[in-house]
Amino acid sequence: MSRLPILATAAFLGACVTAQAQATVLFDPAIKHEPRDGVVRLYGAGGPHTAFKKVADLWMRQTGNEVVITAGPEGTWSQKAQGDADIIWGTSEQSMTAFLQTYKTFSSNQVEPIYVRPTVIAVRKGNPKSIAGFDDLLKDGMRIVVTEGSGVANTSGTGTWEDVAGRLGRLSDIGQFRRNIVSFSTGSGASFKAFQDLEADAWITWPDWTVTKADVLDAVPIEDDRRIWRDLNLAVAPDGDPQAREFADFLVTPEAQALMRTEGWER
Repeated sequence: MSRLPILATAAFLGACVTAQAQATVLFDPAIKHEPRDGVVRLYGAGGPHTAFKKVADLWMRQTGNEVVITAGPEGTWSQKAQGDADIIWGTSEQSMTAFLQTYKTFSSNQVEPIYVRPTVIAVRKGNPKSIAGFDDLLKDGMRIVVTEGSGVANTSGTGTWEDVAGRLGRLSDIGQFRRNIVSFSTGSGASFKAFQDLEADAWITWPDWTVTKADVLDAVPIEDDRRIWRDLNLAVAPDGDPQAREFADFLVTPEAQALMRTEGWER
């Protein structure tokens, strides 16, 4: 009897164990979740936080309640969030699914998709290469930055370039696009740095980056038949401050939507 099926199964199980270990490496069972301190505390990846701050500033003026927003790479805030997070947000569904492996007070049935945004092509200010759409990125000599989790980081950019490049089912598009990638950067912050340091021509990213970095970036829309949408979602801790639920509800009011829309978030 062939040993190949047995070896293949063992390899598969080993990969699953490794993936699970990576997903839960930040979890600390010694930390007790005690969020009720009178402050609404939100944690998540960078990007939405600038729009969230606009909404939070308005809500705090209206209610007198305090909101603290902490954003950035998960490793910089994970320990604190495990202790006092009222709300966690995910910048995609796959990001939130990964978060739920670490922030065990929260569960999948509490996750609420609240906004969506499309992929865009970020280019240097003034668009010196006159990039008009995706097909221009397939030209020889184009220098492209893409965002990836690389198996070690939780980022909404993971796989978006492949989704866009492969959208029409043409393998040649993926191959040519891949040949033009000069950086697979781990996270959007690292992508932005690589885009500048490498003097790249294009970066597949989200509209909020081209808004908050408008001094150095312009946005080129991706054609409808290639455009990828991912959501912004959140979960409210069942044992959190009562005001957390109120703030989560406020985040989708018409006045909040107007503020979120300034950075490309849509409902």
